[in-house]
Amino acid sequence: MLDGIFVFDNAIHCYDMSDENLREDVPDARYSRDLLLAMGAGGRWSGYNDGSIEFRRRWSVDELYELVFVGAPTDLAMVQVVPIFDWFKDTFAPVLTQYELARRYPDRVLFCGGVDPLWAGVDAALEQLDWQIQELGARSIKFYNGHVERSWSCDDRELAYPLYERCLELGVDVVQFHKGIPFGLIDLEAMRPNDLQRPARDFPELKFVVHHLALPYFEEAVWIAARFPNIYLSLAANLNFTLIAPRAVQQQLGQLLQMVGSEKLCYASDAALSGGPAPYLHAFMELEIPDDLRDGYGFPQITRRDRENILGRTFARLMGIDVEQKARELAAV
Repeated sequence: MLDGIFVFDNAIHCYDMSDENLREDVPDARYSRDLLLAMGAGGRWSGYNDGSIEFRRRWSVDELYELVFVGAPTDLAMVQVVPIFDWFKDTFAPVLTQYELARRYPDRVLFCGGVDPLWAGVDAALEQLDWQIQELGARSIKFYNGHVERSWSCDDRELAYPLYERCLELGVDVVQFHKGIPFGLIDLEAMRPNDLQRPARDFPELKFVVHHLALPYFEEAVWIAARFPNIYLSLAANLNFTLIAPRAVQQQLGQLLQMVGSEKLCYASDAALSGGPAPYLHAFMELEIPDDLRDGYGFPQITRRDRENILGRTFARLMGIDVEQKARELAAV
């Protein structure tokens, strides 16, 4: 806990950014991997850019656990698959590695699977959903619809809708989407969150979590989440910028609190690419919305309840977890 606040990290990844995992048959694999590493360094607290941590490698589950739980006041976390095969032999957050972290630390880590309907086709993606949910115990599924030379739309009735239907059939009602922060040389437009509006209407029983505030499509993300009761926003790595660009975070957070509400906002560290969560969490606890933004834009001040929702309660509600009961269980271990 952090100052008595339950911390549920919505997204961590046990990465494999090693040279050995790069695909030799893809000319821009190394370039795209290096772009990812550079992007991580650009959004990372300076204390993690001193060379003491090597990010271009395969992370072990114990190393990530140490970073997230031992080195930071994290209570729960969801480890998420990154189902992008364009540059990596086994993706850069492989299914079985993420599962192993959840299997080894079941009291603290939930497993989020991930599939791609274009990689081997919809039928293969459905088979993967069956395996990841029924056999590996995935509690949620993550989708990345933007790729190097191809993308699929989240409102595609042939590609996407069968995946949502299968998730519901298997008892998973929280689906998550990488929007914003484009990788490699993909088309930026694929990152727009607009294609989540129709499925949010067509699948009211599903909860849709949009990551990274869909940057650079922040305004679209805000206006969509403000209107759709089943669309939530994950500030995955966004709050890390409190230590780098605090003014930007204050303005974004002020608008989010004004238009969306903290009941629909989730914290995510995106560790390990961002380093450990500790410095970002402590910085967020000190963050305030300054008077000029409150007077000039009508933004509300952030409250302790807002911090509780963002840091853990919102995502705990989505996952059906009783925070008080879980805190007692963890205290007894």
